[in-house]
Amino acid sequence: MELEQELEWNEAQNIEISVDLVAAAKRQLQFLATVDRNRYLYDGPALERAIYRYNACWLPLLAQHSESQISEGPLVVPLDCEWVWHCHRLNPVQYKSDCEKLYGRILDSSNVLSSVQGTCQRQTEEIWNTLYPEEPYNFNLTRAFSEHISETLPGIEKYTQYDLVSAAERQSPFFYQVSRPHMSNDHFLEGAVARYKGFLHLIKRNKEKFIRRFCVPTYDIDLIWHAHLLHPVDYFKDLSEVLGKVLEHDDMDSDRTEGKKLDVGFSGTSKQWEETFGRRYWRAGAMYRGSAPSPLTTTPVFLSDMIGKEVVASNEFQKLIQLPQLKVVEVVSNHLFRVLDSLVFLFLGP
Repeated sequence: MELEQELEWNEAQNIEISVDLVAAAKRQLQFLATVDRNRYLYDGPALERAIYRYNACWLPLLAQHSESQISEGPLVVPLDCEWVWHCHRLNPVQYKSDCEKLYGRILDSSNVLSSVQGTCQRQTEEIWNTLYPEEPYNFNLTRAFSEHISETLPGIEKYTQYDLVSAAERQSPFFYQVSRPHMSNDHFLEGAVARYKGFLHLIKRNKEKFIRRFCVPTYDIDLIWHAHLLHPVDYFKDLSEVLGKVLEHDDMDSDRTEGKKLDVGFSGTSKQWEETFGRRYWRAGAMYRGSAPSPLTTTPVFLSDMIGKEVVASNEFQKLIQLPQLKVVEVVSNHLFRVLDSLVFLFLGP
């Protein structure tokens, strides 16, 4: 690496971040894994119900808590509301706009804990039940599918403008890209934080030189970027100091076809990175893995099917969700067949 490139890298590493991004990334991965095990939150009636609860219950509760602490300890956000909140914060400009329009300030994540951290939620649940006696603290899946959301919307005074359904659908594939075990390794994450600072430095250099370039992160950088975005007040402060403005997080493009915006942006980012820092932008374990495989689904079994025709299933069981018929396709590469053929040849002979 040339001296000038080394100096550029060192300058990038001097960027100050107010958040422990390694710890924040680990918490994010734990949370995303939990959401992925509750895939009903990705779309459909359950997501719509979660968005309703986020707007009608969580944001007003958070606004009260940030103004005058209503709990001795931190608030514990319900899983469904946290997923919607997560997606909302990943668009910093829209989140700021919605918060300021509805509550006069950015609602921060400080003094709030995730429900997946194993923290006692009793105090938050008691406050929630006092404020919202008709809406249970824990997400009710049956209610989400039995009660149409349009029946409850007219009663909401404040509702965010951002399309949270589309935001959740765009973010749902992200966990697959960052779900491998090495992503939560301290050494890997420390490298990712260093690369995130390098990424911010490139954008700063482009701004100084009036270069308009769509910089595209690798997935290790994007994971750290998300971790930073989930702390909106710190993110706004840190990025304003680095860039003089807030850096938007554009997740609208997913077309990786050659010649399209993502492909051109990634090629340009790679070239600029290598010229600026004398380091390879590509990183093992941080690149696009391809589309996530289709999730395994199961068909619900009704009580009447289990214990005989003479038993009438309860109304609750009659309301079970009908899932699409499961279709499984097994794909085995030709390369694997060649390896197996070779092994058979070795053991059995020609």
